[in-house]
Amino acid sequence: MREGEFRLGVYLAHRAALIEYATPFLGSREAAEDIVQDAYLRFAPAKTSIGSPEQALAYLYRIVRNLAFDVLKRRKIEQRQAEDAVPFWAVPYAEPTPEQSVTCSEQIRIVSETLSSLPVEMRVAVEMNRFGGFTLEEVAEHLGVSVATVHRHIRSAMVKIASRLDGDAV
Repeated sequence: MREGEFRLGVYLAHRAALIEYATPFLGSREAAEDIVQDAYLRFAPAKTSIGSPEQALAYLYRIVRNLAFDVLKRRKIEQRQAEDAVPFWAVPYAEPTPEQSVTCSEQIRIVSETLSSLPVEMRVAVEMNRFGGFTLEEVAEHLGVSVATVHRHIRSAMVKIASRLDGDAV
């Protein structure tokens, strides 16, 4: 009998027992089956002669055990890395540069001035919809106008604000 056929015979005869052996280590039968298959891939092409079937089986069990421990180590490392990863909300907020603060303040001033220069109905529509989160229907009901009028007010106001932010006087 050739060495390869001998190893295959040992593997096939004890495959179920190897899976049962690896399952408690790994916690699932599916993972144990994967490990046993990997063990055979390492066991089959070995260049050294094993000798007796008992020695071959012991060698196969050792391969399964070592592969199971490797998987457990890998899981532990991955879990540790996942625990070390800082959640997005815990990352410190990057302070804006002085230039960014001035630019933002200037933009807020321009938006505020533009809103205060608008007719009251138009300003209320923009503030309710954009800042208050009200729907167009709710704004229309509050102002006593049509939804189309509210949409027109908001669109006109946003065009004025955008053009003022771009530096074009309207």
